[in-house]
Amino acid sequence: MGMLERIRQVEARIADACARSGRNREDVNVIAVTKYVSTETAREAVASGLRHIGENRWQDAEAKWLSIGPDAVWHFIGHLQTNKVKYVVGKFAYVHSLDRLSLAEELDRCAAKLGITVDCFIQVNVSGEQTKYGLAPEQLGAFAKRLTDFPRLRVAGLMTMAPFEAEAEETRPVFRGLKRLRDDLNRAGTLGYEVKHLSMGMSNDFEVAIEEGATWVRLGTVLVGKEG
Repeated sequence: MGMLERIRQVEARIADACARSGRNREDVNVIAVTKYVSTETAREAVASGLRHIGENRWQDAEAKWLSIGPDAVWHFIGHLQTNKVKYVVGKFAYVHSLDRLSLAEELDRCAAKLGITVDCFIQVNVSGEQTKYGLAPEQLGAFAKRLTDFPRLRVAGLMTMAPFEAEAEETRPVFRGLKRLRDDLNRAGTLGYEVKHLSMGMSNDFEVAIEEGATWVRLGTVLVGKEG
């Protein structure tokens, strides 16, 4: 199947999920996750109209970024080591994996040097899986309060990864839990502004995530395929 056909099929599934849940299609944004494909395929994705590109390791993303650069909006979606922050800030518009103060400090420091602000998603381990990164849900409030010390960071939203389930429906409580955490954070007013976004849902469960309020879905294989 070609990329345009995959895009068409995914778009139809997103539209159906929005219709089922009474949401507007324009409220759901798609990140094309290109970590498993070549630079050429990533470039084809952008040429096919996929404006937002997601990568999870700078070592793998560098060649793609050098080739595509500002033709795409870049999202860093993987665990970010502090010693790689200097490569990411200024190139990636969004960091989806803010999960510790040491990372916040380095992001803020690098952003200040460039005179920019970095949009971040706080990663929350809603499912409690030991193999997943992210804050425990009960840590979110205190962590968000500490982030007010870093003026170069703006919390765009919350992010989570659901366990891989054979039945996508089984991921629903995880996505519902992240939305509840975002709403609680906004009610508390900790950050002084509204946190709007929910980065959740991948190739195997994005429809359920959309039904539960996802505003960014991170789609790899189902959208751009897989090579190698």
